Amino acid sequence: MPRRLSLAAGAALAVALVSSPGLLSCARPQPSAPSPPAAPPSPSARPAAAPPADGARRRARELGIVIGRLPTGRLNAITDVPGVRVGHVTHHRGAGRLAPGKGPVRTGVTVILPTSDDFWHNKLPAASFVLNGNGEMTGLHYVNEFGVLESPIVFTNTLAVGRAFDGAVQYMLRRYPAIGIDEPTVGPIVGECDDSALNDIRGLHVSAEDVLAAAEQAADGPVQEGAVGGGTGMICYDFKCGIGTASRVVPEAAGGFIVGAIVQANFGARGELRIDGVPVGQEIRDLLPVPDYHSEGSLLAVVATDAPLSARQLGRVARRVSLAVGRTGTISRDGSGDLFLAFATGNRIAAEPRELTRTLREVDDGRLNPLFQAAVEAVEEAILNALTMATTTFGQDDHVAYAIPLDRLREVMRRHGRLGEPEPPVREAR
Repeated sequence: MPRRLSLAAGAALAVALVSSPGLLSCARPQPSAPSPPAAPPSPSARPAAAPPADGARRRARELGIVIGRLPTGRLNAITDVPGVRVGHVTHHRGAGRLAPGKGPVRTGVTVILPTSDDFWHNKLPAASFVLNGNGEMTGLHYVNEFGVLESPIVFTNTLAVGRAFDGAVQYMLRRYPAIGIDEPTVGPIVGECDDSALNDIRGLHVSAEDVLAAAEQAADGPVQEGAVGGGTGMICYDFKCGIGTASRVVPEAAGGFIVGAIVQANFGARGELRIDGVPVGQEIRDLLPVPDYHSEGSLLAVVATDAPLSARQLGRVARRVSLAVGRTGTISRDGSGDLFLAFATGNRIAAEPRELTRTLREVDDGRLNPLFQAAVEAVEEAILNALTMATTTFGQDDHVAYAIPLDRLREVMRRHGRLGEPEPPVREAR
């Protein structure tokens, strides 16, 4: 939900910036020589300089930051769960003064398709949990009443919920022409976070067509992370943030199931940030957004698994997401909308069963602990990937959110004895 702007612009630090198509990246100052304060950049002239030495952004494991003990899936993404697909549409255009209705635009949509087959006539068990309710995710009442997921899941900005909902409805009507005629109506899942700190949110730049395009492009391979899709204008722990994903595989003795997570992160105050237990937010205190915002924001998190779980059990999984969020430091602030959804592909529920009763498999409750652990680890790492993959972004009125400086992050983690050997990237995000 809304990030409230202070009346006066906060001070920015004089850092070297690089211009690339639609984005500006931050050259990282060394810990021994902190940058002195400087005035915010004027709308008419933004500084530019050489690119940072380490080039591209990296995921947490590529930096040597390993969360938890369970192994990741092949892609370390929610798409490791068979059938799950993700697509983005990103709007990043314009610069300088805010002209409501025109820009600058820093927003988009992210669509999660839960399976590659018919999830309308063969629904998936699902449940949700709300840690703090200052936000919106449509359709959760239905999910919790009937325990099923039957539509795409969409992430976007606060004022785009209606248009995104329209797009998800259009997707379902095109795929299932009997909806609203011979079959029931549908209420899709659309979650939001407020990107008005960087985006011309009043311009309503997200359209129903964007959701259709993201769904059409959705793929079961690598997932692009950072300032993309619904995460384009998001800020987390006072660093630029956005979309992040990760996965875990439970031991064969516990079923060998895959658990994947995807988040849209837009929450937390700088001093709260902890990475693998290290108080990073206390160590890196500069590079605050300009203007300085009250850090409320929101978090959307979706957990998927191929385990045969019931809706009741998925409610237990969804509640564990709160533990993952707390591990990154936040207290789930008063103004935050922390909304979580969990679904499973290991069971299917027929929309029109032939029999009076139905039979579903479920993992014995006493053996759920590995799945709880997998969900907590995957969500925690997904939040970190949303941070480390995001790029410094200038938005409306040249408001700026700086990317977390990866070289300084590595140094902080090394000093605290929490940095391992970097893992090679398993793929190039597409």
